[in-house]
This record gives sequence, C-alpha cells and structure tokens, in this order.
Amino acid sequence: MAERIVVALGGNALGKNPEEQLELVRHTAKTIVDLSAAGYEVIIGHGNGPQVGMINLAMEFSASHGGKTPYMPFPECGAMSQGYIGYHLQQAIQAELSRRGIRKQCATIVTQVVVDEKDPGFAHPTKPVGSFYSKEEAEAIAAEKGFTFVEDAGRGYRRVVPSPIPKRIVELDMVEQLVNAGDIVITVGGGGIPVVETPDGLKGVAAVIDKDRSSALLACDIHADKLIILTAVDRVCVHFNQPDQKELSAMTVSEAEKLISEKEFAPGSMLPKVESCIEFVRKSQTGGTALITSLARAAEALEGKTGTVITK
Repeated sequence: MAERIVVALGGNALGKNPEEQLELVRHTAKTIVDLSAAGYEVIIGHGNGPQVGMINLAMEFSASHGGKTPYMPFPECGAMSQGYIGYHLQQAIQAELSRRGIRKQCATIVTQVVVDEKDPGFAHPTKPVGSFYSKEEAEAIAAEKGFTFVEDAGRGYRRVVPSPIPKRIVELDMVEQLVNAGDIVITVGGGGIPVVETPDGLKGVAAVIDKDRSSALLACDIHADKLIILTAVDRVCVHFNQPDQKELSAMTVSEAEKLISEKEFAPGSMLPKVESCIEFVRKSQTGGTALITSLARAAEALEGKTGTVITK
C-alpha cells in the first residue's frame, strides 16, 4: 500500500508576486511529481503570507484612492490567495505529469479551517503578512488603518494579524475522496480560511493560520504516514548562524521539546515548524514521522540522505 504524505510548502516555493510565482512553481512541481512518481500519495499544503497581504493591500489601495473596488474582508482575500496559488500549482503539476506521461489529476480545494473565537491569538497578532515597510511608512499606515506592525528580522516592518490554532478542517472528507481516487490534492492553502462556528453556520474571521500547523492537523486527520515541511534549509540547525552551528539529522519528540525550552528555534521561523512536527508525531495514529528539509532535496531526504527526521 502506498505511503501517504502531506507536504507543507514554504514561501521559497512560491515567490513574492504572480510572475515570480509562475516561474518558481515549475521547480516545485518537479519535486511534487518526483514524490508521486516514487509511489507516494501526495497532499499539499502551502503558505500565503506575501500573497494575502498583497491582495488585501491592493483592494484597500484602490478603495482609498477613489477606485470602485469594494472593501474586501480579510477572509475573502485569503480565499482569493488559495485560488490563485492553487491555480499556479495545479497547472505546473499537471504540466509536469503530462510531460512524464503520468495519468493523474491535480486539484485545488478551497479549504475552510475552524478556529476557536476565544483563541488567545486574536488578542496578540503575530503572523506577518504583506510587504515590508520603513518605520515611518508603517507608522503612517497604522495610524490610518489601525493595523499592527512589527520589525521583521532586520528587513523592515510588516503588518501582523492574529494566528489562531487550527481545530477542524471543514472539507476533510472531500480531500480524502480525491486522495483515495489517486489524485494529487492541494488543500489548507495559507493554513486554510479561518472560520468560527456560529448558530447561523461558519463565519470567516480576520486571521492567518500557520500553514505548518494546519498541515500537521491535516496529516493527523487524513492518517498520513509522513509530514514533510519544506523550507529554505536542508536540515534543522542548533546555534543557527553562529560559529558553532550544527545540523541535526534526527530528533525525538522529547529532544525537540528540550531544544525548544532552550530557545534554539526562532519564533515565526523554525519554531512553528518543529512544533507542528511534534504535534503530528505525537498524535499520529499511523506511527508517522515528520521531516524538515529543503524543497530541492525532498526526494533525497525521504531516502535518508539529508533532512531532519522527528520521531516519537
């Protein structure tokens, strides 16, 4: 029986604008199809921080400069980002499948993810979205729009929005049906559109769910054998960017938790990736393992040649 894997794509797989993204997803598609051709059932999650911020900003710029574009709520911007990223990914993957003569389909599901409206994340926005600004530009936008900005790793200031914990994937049954039919599925795009349950049904909220956490939840719920988080580095490191930097080929859950307690992993960068891996490995009903590696070396990592494996 084929092993089922959930692949969480990092921002380096998608680029910062539509033109760059179209070029980058061709390389992403080759990696995804490599995994499919190797016999894996592949389900893809991805981020959307730059894209959802770009869409939101464009809508607000038009409306504030006399344009006829109506105000677009943040959840709707998230849905738009899922659609256009999914379109680029599935087009590139389908082209790569066709080039290799592989008879498979690739589909994107616009995916809602339930969060708790009392999640403490709503009181403390942390998730960066959109473009980088100077301190003066950020202060001006904050004064006009009421947005929250933070300094981001010396690169400038970015807007931050709440990042609640994902609780339930609404379209999970549909994802499973497509995977069982042999299709490659793109889902929980941008971590999923965050929604809360109300007496009148689901309602979108202004937030961005971390895509690694949603991918971990998906991997648990769909009984995946592996969660693979693809990022910019081949392996997780301790003492990152220091003279005594050291790559890790493997960690147990308890070893990873010890390193977290020692603050080895940066918040907003490697920390949520490691935490998501711990969550999957701990809750997996398949005895699953997690893997963090780079996009370019994903196939090698699955063969044990690189990457950092997290096990129970």
